[in-house]
This record gives sequence, structure tokens and C-alpha cells, in this order.
Amino acid sequence: MTTKPVSDVGCQDSPHHSREVTSGLALRRLLRPKQAEPRPLVQPDERCEMCTEVIDEREHSHVVHLEKRSLLCTCRPCALLFTERGAGRGRYRAVPSRYLHDPGFSMTGTEWDSLQIPVRMAFFFHNSDQERTLAFYPSPAGATESLLPMDAWRDGLGATPLAAQLEPDVEALLLRQVGGVSSCLLVPIDVCYELVGLVRLYWKGFDGGQEAWERIDAFFADLADRARALGT
Repeated sequence: MTTKPVSDVGCQDSPHHSREVTSGLALRRLLRPKQAEPRPLVQPDERCEMCTEVIDEREHSHVVHLEKRSLLCTCRPCALLFTERGAGRGRYRAVPSRYLHDPGFSMTGTEWDSLQIPVRMAFFFHNSDQERTLAFYPSPAGATESLLPMDAWRDGLGATPLAAQLEPDVEALLLRQVGGVSSCLLVPIDVCYELVGLVRLYWKGFDGGQEAWERIDAFFADLADRARALGT
């Protein structure tokens, strides 16, 4: 099993690397710690990276620049321009906002081990530029790529109903194992990098520490609350 760290949640330009989330503004926002007191909805640096208008927190969206493999912070009107494939000459795709789970999903320990993920959290998305599915897991160093055995993906997680729903580049399958039980959610791609930022901010020592795991547990609980059952 080979893994490769991705500094600052971006990757080097090589056949085995994704270059997801290289936008400085988007990355700073995803890595920003949660504050105890409510933040004003409008921040001085919260501007759309397309039209430069101030972004209201309630209207904050993300758009993937497919050529640069970067994530842009945008206002809602700009994001709506790129909700369809081929919009913007195929250079941009708006990150959707759906969260799905499959009540019938299950994964055995053997199936998990076949993915060769060294930790108990990982996300998988299809990179249309490389025409393959990539696997990453969060680490204190950032998002780290794990070279995914294609047969393990094709015959296992990739054959699930959730994987069949996955939109390339903008959605991911977020997988977690707790106490030997695996769960999987289909989520917007930016959610995965929010998890990466959370781990980078709060992970301490070898095992992460109590605060990091409390925040990770709360993060997944919130996603589970948002997700609707597949087919409903």
C-alpha cells in the first residue's frame, strides 16, 4: 500500500495525484476553526471569486475549476450558472448540496481491508481528467492519497447504489468505520475537505486527542442528520 501526503489540501501535478482544493480563499475558510460566538454573516474577505461581490454566509457556494482542480468560493447566483455539465465550456462545475445514505449499505472487514486505507476515514471521488476514482484520507498533514486497487473499488464500494449516483469531480463517498461497523455517505466534495481541515486543526499526538475525536464525531453526526435515504 502506497500513500502520498497532499500539502495544503492540494496535490502535485502527477499521474497519481489529484489537485483538488488549491484555492487559497476556499482553503482558508474550510480550515477556519469553529468559534464559540456567532460570526457576522458577512466577512471582509468573503467575496465571490468570480464576480467579487460580498458573499452572505447563507449564500456561500463552491464551484470546482475542472482544469485547475481548484475549489472556488462563489455567491449563489454565480454557482447556479454552472450546475449543468458543459456549462462554462466545461471548465466549471458547481458543487451540489445533496447528502445521501443507503439504509442497506454494509461492508465487511475484508472488504474494508481490500481498500488499503490505513485509517478509519476516507473519501472517494471520480476524477474526470484522470478518468479514474481517487481515494484520500484526512491526516494531520492534510489530505493524503491512497493508491486505490481498482478491483477493490470496482467489485466493492464502486458497485454500491450510492456509487452509481456519484457525480464526477463534485461529489464524494465519505466512508467511516467505528467499532468494526462501516458507514457511507454521498456528500458534496467540499465537505470532505472540511473534514481534512478539522483534522489538521485539532489533531494532537499519535491518537488525535479527545477534542479532535469529539469534533470528528459531531461532524459525522451532523452529516448523518442532513442525509436523506437513497430513493426518497
